[in-house]
Amino acid sequence: MNNLIYHITDGRLKDIAEKIEAGKRISAEEGLILYKEAELPLLGILAGIVKRRFSGNRVFFNNNFHIEPTNKCVYNCRFCSYHKPEGDPDSWEYSHEQILDIVKTFDSKPVTEVHIVGGVHPAYDIHYWGSLLSKIRKHRPQLHIKAFSAIELDYMITKAGFPIEEGLKILKEYGLDSIPGGGAEIFDEELRKHICDDKSSSDLWLKIHETAHSIGIPSNATILYGHIETYAHRIDHMERLRNLQDRTKGFNCFIPLKFKKANNNMSYLGEVSIIEDLRNYAVSRIFLDNFPHIKAYWPMIGKEAAQLSLSFGVDDMDGTIDDTTRIYSMAGSKEESPAMKTEEICHLIREAGFIPVERDSLYNPVKEW
Repeated sequence: MNNLIYHITDGRLKDIAEKIEAGKRISAEEGLILYKEAELPLLGILAGIVKRRFSGNRVFFNNNFHIEPTNKCVYNCRFCSYHKPEGDPDSWEYSHEQILDIVKTFDSKPVTEVHIVGGVHPAYDIHYWGSLLSKIRKHRPQLHIKAFSAIELDYMITKAGFPIEEGLKILKEYGLDSIPGGGAEIFDEELRKHICDDKSSSDLWLKIHETAHSIGIPSNATILYGHIETYAHRIDHMERLRNLQDRTKGFNCFIPLKFKKANNNMSYLGEVSIIEDLRNYAVSRIFLDNFPHIKAYWPMIGKEAAQLSLSFGVDDMDGTIDDTTRIYSMAGSKEESPAMKTEEICHLIREAGFIPVERDSLYNPVKEW
């Protein structure tokens, strides 16, 4: 038994810690106790125990880049700093040709993944976006295409008049390899009414991911934290994900996304501290005992905070990105021009005491650095 666990005086915390050390699943009530009562050093130790079961001493990253086709969106979520209406000087919309030009700038670089997400454009359906995927696939056949949040998928598939499963099969034929985790926000429907009232429901988000898993399309999952939610809301969110993962085994990783306050209608809330970030990473790693990986999205929280998170259960640093995303820079992230060379990511990982491993999109090791 770990010495710190041995010296826990609170009986409930000690029981929970012993369950975690023994590899047993904790309940929602026990997860809530960890959030409310466990001190940060204990959470770090417990999250480290769970992390090592999945990844040992390794921390993963990949060589990737993002494409954000548009920030014009049919939705106007209160927390969003990215959405701009038609005619706004800060709005954009890239054509297929412009997007292919972005892809071509990486022709001489060893990237393995393109990540495509953006606003839910009112004019385009599944065939418009699917034909984009096929053009990318034709140009660079080995590039893994991770594209479209469940919210985007709902709109484009519905607009074309297809049921979800058929629409996903069509996109898979076009070239879709996996789905990112965006749009989950927080699953509690009452909270969704306050922060993203017109967006697809939590049940539909879960249905889209479950359907994708059933036809061989893996995905990621997220949570938006640090706004008006409580710890109970976070646990409820993760329990729904854990239950779905029990059924499908289709999620690759979980990505906690921090609410950022700049340039949106919820700015008055401010932001939670890095202490809360680390607490959230740790409880996520402990509670989601069937998710193989927990990711710290460094363009959101910054490089130093992401490095600290590696000691609180995180085993993935996302990727090089190469200054190709604006979603969090528009919300006030410290990383205004997010880009890291492989050498810098590896240095951050080694400095934290871990082994950097370059991976592909499905977490197959490419190279240990």
